[in-house]
Amino acid sequence: MSDENAPAMDYEAHEATYEGFINFSKVGTVAVLNIVLCLILFGFGGTTAVVFGWLMLIATMFAAAIGLALGANGWIPSAAVFVLTGLLAILTV
Repeated sequence: MSDENAPAMDYEAHEATYEGFINFSKVGTVAVLNIVLCLILFGFGGTTAVVFGWLMLIATMFAAAIGLALGANGWIPSAAVFVLTGLLAILTV
């Protein structure tokens, strides 16, 4: 029993959903890498590294929220936090 009155696919909504998924995937991937670096700071650093780990974890959350709001270039704030966290990990661990 097919319905011959089914509406056509809304391609604009499909494209918007796909772009949102890709953006979320980029921001989420960089945020997970930031969390891994923070875990390295927590596990292998001293007191200073733990403090920097908490600060960078909070910065990761804010950067991910800002990145999701930016759209296509939303991975950039999370990438900046990732680079800073990596430098802190190198210097403190």
